[in-house]
Amino acid sequence: MKALITGATSGIGQSFAAKLSRKGWSLILTGRNEKRLKEMQQSLGGNIEVIAADLSKRDDVFRVYDFCKGKNVDMLINNAGYGLFGKFEDTDLEDEVNMINVNITALHILTKLFLRDFKKKDHGTILNVASAAGFMSGPLMAAYYASKNYVLRLSVAIYEELRRDRSNVKITVLCPGPVDTNFNNRAGVSFSVKPITADQAAEYALKKAFSGKLFAIPGLFVKFGTFGQRFLPQKLLAAIVYNIQNAKKTSDGKEKALK
Repeated sequence: MKALITGATSGIGQSFAAKLSRKGWSLILTGRNEKRLKEMQQSLGGNIEVIAADLSKRDDVFRVYDFCKGKNVDMLINNAGYGLFGKFEDTDLEDEVNMINVNITALHILTKLFLRDFKKKDHGTILNVASAAGFMSGPLMAAYYASKNYVLRLSVAIYEELRRDRSNVKITVLCPGPVDTNFNNRAGVSFSVKPITADQAAEYALKKAFSGKLFAIPGLFVKFGTFGQRFLPQKLLAAIVYNIQNAKKTSDGKEKALK
């Protein structure tokens, strides 16, 4: 069995790689940090291939897909992604477009291309990493929340298409709440809810993916939150999220970027 993992050099992506490697999977790992990819290749052992790529660049996305051609990939894990914190009017436009390219465009391209391959052989699994943020709007992280809404809704739609086709291809969407990863270190944020570890998120996601479940929402509190939010008026929910996000400012009042 072979898996492609994007954003593999840290956080949940690194945990996916370690767990699948221990299960005997062959891996293709991609990320921007070539040095870290080679270190992982050495430390994980087994059949590990690496390709450095910046998924904010469309050419690099297609280069990753071309690298995987003919290698009989069984599982695609779209894990790469990051976010920006701040008022929509203030966040840097170029950074925001790059984020959209990684969170949405790269995931969309890889999902479509690998889905076509998987459908031809009637076998394969796609695991898209979204977020509990995908169930709601996110003032102060507007574009990030919107991008995870896209990942969530795209995955649900594909699931239904596969179900109606009676396909053996599976798709799972991981929607964690706070996770203790480099995502948060990059932002320097702290959470009012205790984050789960990257290992916990990866273990739970793989369990759900291997059993063919659509949703992987780790943590009882987060499950209740994603279920309960549908009963709240959207404007009230947006106000609640604003207050939660506003608490993530530095002590000097400056806003911070979030992965």
